[in-house]
Amino acid sequence: MELSDEIEISVPMQTVYDALNNVDILKKCIPGCEELVKISDDQLEAKVVLKVGPVKARFSGQVTLDASAGPEKFSLSGQGNGGAAGFAKGGADVTLLQKGDITVLSYTAKAEIGGKLAQLGSRLIQSTAKKLAAKFFKSFSEVVVEEAA
Repeated sequence: MELSDEIEISVPMQTVYDALNNVDILKKCIPGCEELVKISDDQLEAKVVLKVGPVKARFSGQVTLDASAGPEKFSLSGQGNGGAAGFAKGGADVTLLQKGDITVLSYTAKAEIGGKLAQLGSRLIQSTAKKLAAKFFKSFSEVVVEEAA
């Protein structure tokens, strides 16, 4: 499954880039995030509770960040295990572009799931993934603008 979208955030590109690397901001914005811990400069450990249709699961996993092309580009990849519910793995590539007083954040995300979750049907999974991504980026935009004020 692949998702892509873009969002305009009314702060400078460096502010958006810094926020993408801020564990506290990310924890506030990730839907269902219970814990997000920085293990190293490029490794995070996460615990997230998600509900997809009738299946609710707590995922534990690792996220690897790649900020080497920053501040214009940023990528992450990760995998999580939800026990009996199954597993999820994937990644996202984020591109930032400064346009006057705003930053345009574009992303392409890919995800793969298995186990009980995969049996729910691709339409439900895709719909839930789109809602979660939209919720994250809306929240992210609001928090970044608020923190910058």
